[in-house]
Amino acid sequence: MMKLKAVMTLGLALMAAYTTQAVAHHSFAVHFVADKLVKVEGEVTDFKFRNPHGVLTFQVKQPDGSMAEWRAETNSPNVLRRRGWSPNSLKAGESVTVEGYPARDGTNYMRIFQVVKTDGTTLTAQRPEVGLAPAEDGSYSD
Repeated sequence: MMKLKAVMTLGLALMAAYTTQAVAHHSFAVHFVADKLVKVEGEVTDFKFRNPHGVLTFQVKQPDGSMAEWRAETNSPNVLRRRGWSPNSLKAGESVTVEGYPARDGTNYMRIFQVVKTDGTTLTAQRPEVGLAPAEDGSYSD
């Protein structure tokens, strides 16, 4: 009887852990606007190349001269490596132009489509939705 209780307790604990992970991972469409892209220029303060998503944090100068922090999430390291990214792709202090899908709640948060460095290097993350046509200059922004 004790063994059965121990097995059941272990089983319930594993199910709870799995359920927590499943709930923690979110859908793109829940948080981001899939048919709109925004472009923001700033300076990298941090880049985390980790699961479940890489995260870029950068400072953006506002029209009044103040600085605003932006965060941008991207794909998993596995996907990023296949697209040419590495843990050292973005470094603190580097100037970048980040283009991505804006957060539905209007915060300074986006899902990265691409990052363009000052040397012209382009790092592509989330490809545009089908039907989202580029502008004449090749950009997908409004």
